[in-house]
Formats: sequence, C-alpha cells, structure tokens
Amino acid sequence: MLAKRIIPCLDVKNGRTVKGINFDNLLDMGDPVDLALEYCQQGADELVLLDITATLEGRSTFLKVVKNVAKAINIPFTVGGGISTVKQVEELLMCGADKVSLNTSVILYPKLITEIANQFGSQCAVVAIDTRLTPKGWEVVSHAGTRLTGKLAFDWAKECESFGAGEILLTSYTSDGTCKGFALDITGSISNALTIPVVASGGAGTLQHFVDVFKIGNADAALAAGVFHRGEIAIDELKEMLKLSGIPVRITHSCSLY
Repeated sequence: MLAKRIIPCLDVKNGRTVKGINFDNLLDMGDPVDLALEYCQQGADELVLLDITATLEGRSTFLKVVKNVAKAINIPFTVGGGISTVKQVEELLMCGADKVSLNTSVILYPKLITEIANQFGSQCAVVAIDTRLTPKGWEVVSHAGTRLTGKLAFDWAKECESFGAGEILLTSYTSDGTCKGFALDITGSISNALTIPVVASGGAGTLQHFVDVFKIGNADAALAAGVFHRGEIAIDELKEMLKLSGIPVRITHSCSLY
C-alpha cells in the first residue's frame, strides 16, 4: 500500500496566509513562506497554496510568494486560484510549483484539463472539487463555494479523471472550518470509484478524523489548514499516531533552509 500523505493548505490573500469557516470570516494566520518551511520541517509530504483573491492586481504578489516558497522547501507543492489558461500554468511551474489546482475554470471548460495534462503531464493537473450537501446529494459548487452548479460531485470526479486529471482535491464546503471531521461518505464513494489519487479536505479537527478519512474514506491524502495553523495538531505527532493505527506514512524531518 502506498504511503498516505499529509498536506497543509495555505490560503493566501494579499501575500498573507488566512483561514475562515465555510470559506468566510477570514483571519490572518501568518507569513506563507514561514509556515511552509515550518510544515516542511514537521514532516509534511506536500503543500497546497491557494490564491483566494486571484485577481490580476494581486497576481504578482502571489507569484512572488510561490517563488519564495519554492526556495524555502524541498517537498512538492500545488498552486491554485483563478487558473484558466495553459500559459498561467506554465508561469506557475516556472516559479517553482509542481502541480496546479483547477476549479471553476474547468467546470466551464473541461478540456482545459486535457490541454494541461497533454503539455505538462497528468500528474500536474489537479482538479479541486468543492462540494456541498444539498437535497440533490453532494453537489459541486463553484466561485469559492458561492454557486451551485447542478453537477453531482461523484459524477464530476469521474468526468475529470476521463479528461486526464492526475488527482482530485475534494473539499467538503459543508464541513470546511467546522473541525467536525471530513465528509467520509462522499470521500469514500469517490476514492473507491477512481483510479487516481483523492485528497480529502474540509473539517479536520482531531487526530482521529485523519485516521477515519484514511480507513473509512479511503483517501490517498488528507489536507487541512486551521488545525495546523493554530498549532492544535503537529504533523509529526499526527504521523506517529497514524503509524500506530496501522496507516502507512512517511516519517521525515528534513527540509531546506532559505
């Protein structure tokens, strides 16, 4: 069995790391480069950086963050937020990113997944699926969770795989920031149906939540933000517990310094 991955997420706004509940009520959590280095030293397997402003005005600031993070760490990291063209992907990869996270743009134009996979490899194309529990089931939401798309997350995940996505980043909008646990049902359904990795996101609050998302949700990786930013869970301690629970993880404590 492949090792399960632990991935801190840094939501970046105007060059600073922020965190909220249900994508709202944002609080400043610190400098993204400092946090990236700290998590790398704790043993994180990867990082995700999301530009939550994703405006033309703020793009240069975010690119600078990406470059500085690339200099500070030696683990892979994914970058997302407002990516809608192959040229933008190339620019981010040139700044040091390893993968890109695509969301609203590929809902509108799914073939962008294929274009990116063909040019840079499918491992580069991560599709972020934000989902919310509605009377229809787990429905995909777009535009930072503000719009229902009519698509069901399970069906959309399978479509993304067929278009060439190399990974799915599945975020439960319903659970995000609540610290009540990952959405195990939809995570399990999608993880068991796809052949590509699924990263579970949204709702982490305790060590047991991570055990559950791997054992019950069958996720390949677990992403969290607030519990790491607030120091409530340390990645090295989390990995030790996962190992004791019979979940394969990589135990590492090395990172480059900048």
